[in-house]
Amino acid sequence: MQRRLTVILAFLGMVGALAIDTYLPSIPAIGREFQVGPLAVQQTLSVFLFCFAFMMLFYGTLSDSFGRRPVILVALAFYTLASLGAVFAPTFGFLLACRALQGLSAGAGSVIGAAIVQDRFDGAHAQKIMSHIMMVFGLAPAVAPVLGGYLHVHFGWRSTFVFLALFGALMLLTVWRALPESLAREDRHAFHPAQIGANYLKVLRNPRFVLLSLALGMAFGGLSLYIGSAANFVMEILHLPETAFAWMFIPLIGGMVVGSAWGGKAAARIAPKRMKWIGFAVMAAGALLGVGYNLLWVAQVPWAVLPLAVYTFGLAVAMPAIQLSAFALFPDNRGLASSLLAFIQMISFAIVSGLVAPLLFGSALKLACGMLGGLVLSFVCWRLSALKRFEASTSL
Repeated sequence: MQRRLTVILAFLGMVGALAIDTYLPSIPAIGREFQVGPLAVQQTLSVFLFCFAFMMLFYGTLSDSFGRRPVILVALAFYTLASLGAVFAPTFGFLLACRALQGLSAGAGSVIGAAIVQDRFDGAHAQKIMSHIMMVFGLAPAVAPVLGGYLHVHFGWRSTFVFLALFGALMLLTVWRALPESLAREDRHAFHPAQIGANYLKVLRNPRFVLLSLALGMAFGGLSLYIGSAANFVMEILHLPETAFAWMFIPLIGGMVVGSAWGGKAAARIAPKRMKWIGFAVMAAGALLGVGYNLLWVAQVPWAVLPLAVYTFGLAVAMPAIQLSAFALFPDNRGLASSLLAFIQMISFAIVSGLVAPLLFGSALKLACGMLGGLVLSFVCWRLSALKRFEASTSL
């Protein structure tokens, strides 16, 4: 039962990741078909991410009031319809609208999945489950651009959205048949907007929660920087074809999968604070390797992408421990805390991939420096959260 739940929650988290990564090899072709420039096409990613982040604010709260299952089912229905709309998009504006609807509906699984873990497990057990979910979830960004590249080459860019629609429909059926409700009716909160607003303010006024969320978002920004630059990095900097995205995404996500597997096993014997230190140390090694390599040599595979695997290994080690420290601050509002944490993380993702990444296009060194800069900001936020003035009952 636990293994099945882990797989289902991981695949629900994949919904958003697949919508981000599967169509990346098709970005130049979309621009050519609709006769728009690369910055305009980049907005199909930016609009998705901003809508994704915005709706994450509400999924946790809605699930606290109406239950976990109903909210996920409704979101998956809209996601599937939005994906079908993108398949038949007659204009660039219509495609952009479908991407916005995809973004609004794609985040339910990842946000509510974290709340479901908190409903059913606690302590080191919860950290282990979240690491296992991340390990399975990590397969999506590795496989998606490779699959998207082959779909694009053989069937055209619209076929990637056919795949997303089919995946959404499959997850809708899976949740309907196999995901039990984890929040009992007596534990749900009444849906009173004034009280909900007060709860949001209560969480946002907690400096430790905000700093932990920013630490997570900035660290994740190193990953989002390369995802947002994927088409440019692979095809312009590394001079590889549309079918070669595996050169970037397998190291990028492989590090995360291996790090999650190690972190899940180590959670029972290593304290959360030490896990964070280990994670940040490994991320620093990866970021510094990337900067050093690109200072000395011209970017080429495999050396240009190996530092990414080191970085994401460290990210996967630190991320569950940071998340659980933030969730533990609000045990009576797990869904809401999950929403806000995901929102801050995805807003960081959207800003970095949609606004920062285009400024660094064309330079592997600039991308590596961008990753290092985000990590420094993340580390500063984490250490600020440990100040005594923010002390709480949880151990950092």
